[in-house]
Amino acid sequence: MNDKKIAIIQRPSAILDLKEGVRRAELAIREASENGAELIVFPESWLTGYPAWVFELAIWDDAEARYWHGEFLAQCPTIDCDRLAPIRQAAADCSVNVLLGLNERARPHAGSIYNSTLLIGTKGQTLNVHRKLTPTHTERIAWAQGDGAGLNVVDTSVGRVGSLICWEHWHPLMRQTMHFQDEQIHISCWPDMADSHIISVKHYAFEGRCFVISAAQFLTASDVPEPLRNAYKKGLGATSSVTADENVFFNGGSGVAGPNGEWVVEPMFDEAGIIYASINLNEVNQYKHDLDVVGHYSREDIFQLSVNRSARKSVILQDDISMTPQAKPT
Repeated sequence: MNDKKIAIIQRPSAILDLKEGVRRAELAIREASENGAELIVFPESWLTGYPAWVFELAIWDDAEARYWHGEFLAQCPTIDCDRLAPIRQAAADCSVNVLLGLNERARPHAGSIYNSTLLIGTKGQTLNVHRKLTPTHTERIAWAQGDGAGLNVVDTSVGRVGSLICWEHWHPLMRQTMHFQDEQIHISCWPDMADSHIISVKHYAFEGRCFVISAAQFLTASDVPEPLRNAYKKGLGATSSVTADENVFFNGGSGVAGPNGEWVVEPMFDEAGIIYASINLNEVNQYKHDLDVVGHYSREDIFQLSVNRSARKSVILQDDISMTPQAKPT
């Protein structure tokens, strides 16, 4: 059977509260699974929240900015930490795949954070971690640059799944890298769903001849800690103008586009909830009849792309030479 059921979690994240965010994620996974979902998707940086306050607090040597950076670091998990165990256990108990947008701390005491997506398999195992390659504009205050190690499309029980984050969808070489791996289901993670983001989602689906699961956040003023609300709202800038209610910071817009670039499930705005979609993977092959940008519609005799997918490390620690057993003289 090539029919698959997808769920998108468009419910408020717990800003700067990892324990509560994990609890909400676990409950949502179990609920979506009970309703038949096989792949459950969360928006960009959903776990511990999109750090919009950094745009307002982009001030050199500012005590308030330093304080909130410290709070942010303290709440961001590493990929393998025990604090994510309830999410992994829910995926395993329900035998579902989960794509979680999160703020990832590289090491337990590291000073930088990555905007990442974590793909969890049906046994609770890590299938892939993608770190956003280039945070956009003032986001660079919050997030470090990722590397190419996570530019992978992974075989799962629902098909071949890959993901990109926000404005990565306007990086043509990144798109081509994902298309080349024969993506069937692409997960597109966003904080909000502006008109330009909608265009990008539909374009990616049409270009890649794949299904695009577009996940955007729903967040209100009351979901943000009171001391951060003014900075958070100001940090949203023009984004906040797309909501009819000034107390709604992100108004959702999650939906699913098909391989023809048309909506399978149109974006849902202005309410929290879980969006469900049924897709048929046969359509991926059917629509490649006339367009396959990495196959019969490519010109590899003219264009070639080289991608470095090695994990980047700034320091490589070697064992202490004094601890290395010495060869005995002959």
